Amino acid sequence: MKKSLTILTLGAILLAAASCATRPKENPEPQQTQNEQTMTKQSANFIFEAETPWEDAGGGVVRQVLGYNDNIMMVKVKFKKGQEGAMHSHPHSQVTYVASGVFEFTVGGVTKIVRAGDALYKQPNIEHGCVCLEDGILIDCFNPMRDTFLK
Repeated sequence: MKKSLTILTLGAILLAAASCATRPKENPEPQQTQNEQTMTKQSANFIFEAETPWEDAGGGVVRQVLGYNDNIMMVKVKFKKGQEGAMHSHPHSQVTYVASGVFEFTVGGVTKIVRAGDALYKQPNIEHGCVCLEDGILIDCFNPMRDTFLK
C-alpha cells in the first residue's frame, strides 16, 4: 500500500512538472476554434443591451438580435399588452423562453397561456403565433440562425 502511494505521489509530481514545462506564453496569440474557422456569419463575443438597436418586428413588436453564428441565434422580443406575433412558420427549430409577461401561444393548433419562467419548443415548419396578455419579453433561440433578421 505504501509503495502504491509513493508511486502515485511521484506520478502526480511528474505530471505537475510536465504541465509547468509546457505552460503557455504570457500573451499567447488568440487561437481560432474549428467553428470560428468554418462560420460564414457570427456576432461579436460580447453583446451589450445598451449598444444593440431594437428593430421593428411588425405590429409594434420590437426585437434585439443578440448572439449568433450560422448554427444558432438568440433574439429578445418585446411586446406590449394586446400586440400579436402573427401566425407563421419557418424551417428553423425554435425555443422560446418567457422572460416576463403573459402570452397566449398557439403552436400546431394547440393554444395555451404561458407566463414568465415558462418555455416553448417549435419544431421546423410548425405554425405558431401569440397574443400578449400582459407586457412581456420573450427570448427566442433559433437553429439555424435567421438570416432575414440581419441587416
